[in-house]
Amino acid sequence: MDRLSIGSLVAGQDTVDLEPGVPWPMGAACDGSGVNFAAFSEHATQVDLCLFDAAGHVELARLPLPSRSGDVWHGRLPGAAPGLVYGFRVHGPWRPERGHRFNPHKLLLDPWAREIVGRFDWLGPHFGADREHAQHIDTRDNGHEALKARVVHEHYDWQGDRPPATPLADTVIYELHVRGFTKRLPGVPEPLQGTYAGLASDAALAHLQRLGITAVSLLPVQQILDEERLVELGLVNYWGYNTLGYFCPDPRYAATERPRDEFRSMVRRLHAAGIEVLLDVVYNHTAEGDERGPTISWRGFDNACWYRLPHGQRERYENWSGCGNTIDIRHPRVLQMVLDSLRFWVAEMHVDGFRFDLAPVLGRGDIGFERDGPFFKAVQQDPVLQRVKLIAEPWDLGPGGWQVGQFPRGWLEWNDRFRDTARAFWLGGDCTRGEFALRLAGSSDLYQPRRRWPAESVNYVVSHDGFTLTDLLSYDLRHNEANLEDNRDGHGHNLSWNCGWEGPTEDPEVNACRARLKRALLATVLLAQGTPMLAAGDELGHSQGGNNNPYCQDSPITWIDWARADQSLIEFTAHVLALRRQLLPMALHWHTGLPDRRGQVDLAWLRRTGEPMTAEHWNNRMSRILGAHIGGAGRSGAPLLLLVNARDLDASFALPPGDWVAELDTTQPDGRRSWRRACAAQAGHYELRARSLVLLRDAGGPTRGPEP
Repeated sequence: MDRLSIGSLVAGQDTVDLEPGVPWPMGAACDGSGVNFAAFSEHATQVDLCLFDAAGHVELARLPLPSRSGDVWHGRLPGAAPGLVYGFRVHGPWRPERGHRFNPHKLLLDPWAREIVGRFDWLGPHFGADREHAQHIDTRDNGHEALKARVVHEHYDWQGDRPPATPLADTVIYELHVRGFTKRLPGVPEPLQGTYAGLASDAALAHLQRLGITAVSLLPVQQILDEERLVELGLVNYWGYNTLGYFCPDPRYAATERPRDEFRSMVRRLHAAGIEVLLDVVYNHTAEGDERGPTISWRGFDNACWYRLPHGQRERYENWSGCGNTIDIRHPRVLQMVLDSLRFWVAEMHVDGFRFDLAPVLGRGDIGFERDGPFFKAVQQDPVLQRVKLIAEPWDLGPGGWQVGQFPRGWLEWNDRFRDTARAFWLGGDCTRGEFALRLAGSSDLYQPRRRWPAESVNYVVSHDGFTLTDLLSYDLRHNEANLEDNRDGHGHNLSWNCGWEGPTEDPEVNACRARLKRALLATVLLAQGTPMLAAGDELGHSQGGNNNPYCQDSPITWIDWARADQSLIEFTAHVLALRRQLLPMALHWHTGLPDRRGQVDLAWLRRTGEPMTAEHWNNRMSRILGAHIGGAGRSGAPLLLLVNARDLDASFALPPGDWVAELDTTQPDGRRSWRRACAAQAGHYELRARSLVLLRDAGGPTRGPEP
């Protein structure tokens, strides 16, 4: 069909020809008098534009895109306007053994779609290959049931919105799930609970500001597809690591029919409260799965370009994501899609940064991970992206997949070494004082040799993936039965300790031990050198009943139970964060251990006797007591003492000369303790309680004003 009977689709015209159009931008773009369509396929022989009724059920017309510029097919529909529903059919060879899976019987969703129409039904004929005979093409047409795109072109009044642009020195990241955070939050109107609007509510903002959070890191909000297996089990992909629309806010988190505007309003309100918005994004795989998966979009446009295929087995997929396929960032058009998507979220949705799931995939070249690969170079020079925060989850499932410390300068990285060392040190695992001190002081072994800065280490003890903080101290074993995988899923090695009883208990000694360790672990994260990250709910005692992999649980298992919130723990967390803002104990730079012109050492590590550590003491795997004398390197300029006792017995710690006052004692419910050394001129001690961390300040030492 080369002419289109479009009636109501194009006002004032009964028929229209597709004009040649232009090859940029990709996807559908309104120009005021028509819509330009551009689609990428290197190996296709023909690309058809298919137009549908407003509901997306009836295919009204099918037109071949008339022009091709390199590997971009394009055409312009004059008179077309926003609201038009469309999809593509792509012709080409069906040769799975060569990596080609073209099937024009399957309608394809635009990879650059801004709004997705329809609901995916796994019972529909969406599989390009015959499910019984994988080498054979499936010729059933899925146009009626397939997902489509809707042309959008809209204006949003940002009302002068400006990004907070919080310096890394002041950044505190709070990882949360949009639904789980507000689904049961008092003060959020019921229709807004679990939505973007709910996160922008007064109640949500009040809690974040009470804590002193500067950035929320949202679990994936790009539109996703629930996997077939989960749908069959009656579950959902709650975490959202299965992206379907890289330019679409997921409508499941919208209280209104306009999720893009609702998302923008959320960002605007968070910005007004001084809080940045970071997105967890998944550019390592798509929702199409492996060779047994459906043909939704990318596979049908050009399978051999979009995905990494094993040499000699091109009918299969490299699976460095663990989700069936791996996006091939080496291809220029794939790289373009990722960059276009990132720019969209910054320029049009005003987000302040990204956390990249399984980020080594983005740097994988022909052989392995390349820290100077095309993606990193493109981001570094991009005028939009170079001004936002970029955070890597620095591991994937491929060869050499653990890349902590190896990302380019300026990138932040989740530091799992910090997580595991802090857990082992406090909970009785195999750990030395030397290892613990390394993590407290910015993980210099990982970052300093590569000319990275301490703030590029994202320090955490708990994230969405694993036990909550409460469960870390309540369960030795995972309890994932609700996931319907016979408790085989999730991490088996958690470095957790139940403090003597598996699960909840009324035993006061067990609960006191758990309360003390919660505070010690929180203080370790929040006072260490680096950028701290908290998982939502850890500051109030949220439990998931021992489920350490609730990726499929959109239920009370994952929704924060605000009615049971530990208010004293919230006050404790807020107090520690206030101390971090005021004192910034470990400062921003690498410590040398050398004296300055006044003879003051920037950082010295001490034994409980007050004497310096030696190699023998560093490597002692039994001792759990140490001190850090910080000689005025922090924000206030006053000398500080950070004292740690991870044993189950109290200890007396000899103090150096100084007018020491207690700023933090984690044995206190809110962290506050009124203590001051009686005589600064004489030797003194601090009675360091078991399983505690203490921060002392020399009130008589030299100080300076706050850093600008």
